[in-house]
Amino acid sequence: MKIALYPGSFDPVTNGHLDIITRSAKLFDRLVVGVLNNSQKNALFSVDERVSMIKELTQELPNVEVTSFDGLMVEYARKIHATCVIRGLRAVTDFEYELQIAQSNKIQYPELETIFLTTDLHYSYLSSTIVREFASYGGDISKFVPASIIPKVMEKYSIKKKES
Repeated sequence: MKIALYPGSFDPVTNGHLDIITRSAKLFDRLVVGVLNNSQKNALFSVDERVSMIKELTQELPNVEVTSFDGLMVEYARKIHATCVIRGLRAVTDFEYELQIAQSNKIQYPELETIFLTTDLHYSYLSSTIVREFASYGGDISKFVPASIIPKVMEKYSIKKKES
């Protein structure tokens, strides 16, 4: 069984992420979407909330499993017996960074390959950071995230605005 890992923070999950998930699921027997629990970052959504949202959005994909992990991605990949890591590329700048990570991971876990998938042109500009930026000012994020995610994102900013 060929197992791939698609790691990320997914804070929040975007249409670009879902495009990569859907395309990757067609390539592997099992795709594990690994939501990184990074205590160094001040996330908008908790890890459990992010896992739950992605599970809801991928329930039609039977070979997709959504989990969370701490620490080094390469160690998590080894733990779940993944032989491939999926990374989405939007621009040349992404490639330079991702290539360094892929090469470092290969040193640590020689059996792990990295596959870079270029994003669909519709999402080449899109990142979770952009979604958060637009949402924080009450902007329209309907072209950035699935419809079911919009109220969840906006609720987070409404709560923050009331506390200020």
